[in-house]
Amino acid sequence: MEPGLASYLALSGILFAIGAVGVIYKRNAIGMFMCIELMLNAVNLTFVAFSRYYADVTGQLFVFMVMSVAAAEAAVGLGIIIAFFRNRLSVDVDDASILKF
Repeated sequence: MEPGLASYLALSGILFAIGAVGVIYKRNAIGMFMCIELMLNAVNLTFVAFSRYYADVTGQLFVFMVMSVAAAEAAVGLGIIIAFFRNRLSVDVDDASILKF
């Protein structure tokens, strides 16, 4: 027996909620970054589930685009985090207030 659409959507909702709670409560930039990636993967799971349910590849094309944007975001975001760590020796987001004008 295969899991249905509701099972995939429930799993996606749980993953998204875990990611959202992590972004809200984490003070570590790398931890927040991983939670944002978890939220993006939850959305990807939803796209693929609907794509399979409706037998249409449009959802899978959206997943491809989201994954390419996530890869670019990961490269830029990690570069910023590394640069910040080299200057402040911390990845705590409370210390990032020095970046404000």
